[in-house]
Amino acid sequence: MNSKLQIISGRFRGRKLYLPPNARPTQNRARAALFNMLASGIIDVGADIMVWDACAGSGAFGIECLSRYPNARAVFTDTDTESIKTMKRNLGLLNIGVVARVENVDAIAAVPQFGPDADLIFVDAPYDMANIGAVFVDKLTRVVRDGAILVWEQEVGHPAPVTDGWRILRDKVYGRARFLIAVREKK
Repeated sequence: MNSKLQIISGRFRGRKLYLPPNARPTQNRARAALFNMLASGIIDVGADIMVWDACAGSGAFGIECLSRYPNARAVFTDTDTESIKTMKRNLGLLNIGVVARVENVDAIAAVPQFGPDADLIFVDAPYDMANIGAVFVDKLTRVVRDGAILVWEQEVGHPAPVTDGWRILRDKVYGRARFLIAVREKK
């Protein structure tokens, strides 16, 4: 495997992940910074959490959660056939299929199914389709529980605002990536 994408911390630290063809992975350095922000009081390491990695690509965000948080479960969604194969391959490498599932479904269409139970949601839509993230967050706002955490990766220079009902906890830029971390406030 010639991929430079790897798990940053936790029980699978240093393990390399496969990438789907034509992927735009979030750099290891940026993911490390993101997870350091989450660890600074946003996510309790020992909590039972349901993670939804929407537009998952390789599944790196959700897999990092499964590596770091011992009581995490995850669902990965994507519509790209190669991404689905890659996620299944990565989960198989780590033998963590019992706490994770991969669904070949559009993230926006899956909001009613996965949004209400998710505690931590990652959305990293393709940069050339920034409107997907905005539509996803708008729809998610209507169904997600109070206190849920949203991590929205966007391309710098194409920011989409977080809709009403979310309080931004962090807004950081790393290279081309802008991370908005927000919590769903009481409805």
